[in-house]
Formats: sequence, structure tokens, C-alpha cells
Amino acid sequence: MGALPVFRWRLAPDGYATRRQLRARGLRPGGQDVAAQLERPRRRRGPLVAYLYRIDDAKPVRPMTPAKWAALAKANTARRTCPECRRDAGYVIPTSLGMCTTCAYPDESAA
Repeated sequence: MGALPVFRWRLAPDGYATRRQLRARGLRPGGQDVAAQLERPRRRRGPLVAYLYRIDDAKPVRPMTPAKWAALAKANTARRTCPECRRDAGYVIPTSLGMCTTCAYPDESAA
């Protein structure tokens, strides 16, 4: 197994992209191995590393099916439902509280 080509930050040649860059183009790595890596030097710590994939080997993103849309809607509804009062809070319940702010701070909402 050979070593990966390493490029400095912002100096990668055309034809390579990160996962996020592929996604912005409507593509996904599609099972291909990492083709290269990008390194951004930092002071006092190791460099930041970003993995690059070949754009020409990437595949199109799979479309969302109605079942996936339904599952995503159900998951988002669960994240918005307060486990204490069982109401839709209108926002995603913070994991730090574990309940809506009305249930977490009952004294402040009555004032």
C-alpha cells in the first residue's frame, strides 16, 4: 500500500474534493478510498487534516424516498416533543435540559 499524496492547505490540484465539497456538487464518495489528504499547519499542535476524494470516481447522491422523508419527519418531531409535558415545544429540546424551557424553569414562566 502506497502513501497518500499530501497537499498543503488550498493547494490541492483540480479533480479532488472533500466530502462536503462533493455533497455541494450533489455527489458522494461512492465507496472509493481516500485519494489524497490536505494538511493545514497549526502552531503548537499537529496539522489539521482533510481527506480528499477523486471527483471523477464519485457517484451521484441517492435521492430521498418517501419512507426516508417520513422517518426524518418522525425523528424531528421526537426531538421537538417535551418528555415532561408531551407538547411540541416549537424548537429542538436542548439535550442539556432534557425538557422544554417551560418545564425546566417553571418559576420564571409564571412571572
